[in-house]
Amino acid sequence: MIDTVHLLRVAAAWVSIVYAVCFGGVALVPGIREWFMQYALHATNVSVGENVMTLTTFVTGLIIWNIAAVLTVWLFAFLWNAFRRS
Repeated sequence: MIDTVHLLRVAAAWVSIVYAVCFGGVALVPGIREWFMQYALHATNVSVGENVMTLTTFVTGLIIWNIAAVLTVWLFAFLWNAFRRS
C-alpha cells in the first residue's frame, strides 16, 4: 500500500519547487517561453500571448498546478492501492 498522504505532500512540494524555478526562469529570461515552444515542443511560429509576471499570476499558477498534481497523484495512489498484486 502506498501512503497516500505522504505521497500527496511530496508531490505538492515537488510541483511547488519546479513551478517556482520555471516562473523565475521566465522572469529572468523572458524569451525562454518562445524557445521552449519552438525547440522543446517542436512548434513553429507559436505566440504564447502577453508576458504578465505578477504576484497574482505566480500564486494563481502555483495553486492551479498544485491542484492538478494532487489530483493526478491521488488518482495514481488510489488505483495502485485498488489493484491487488497477484
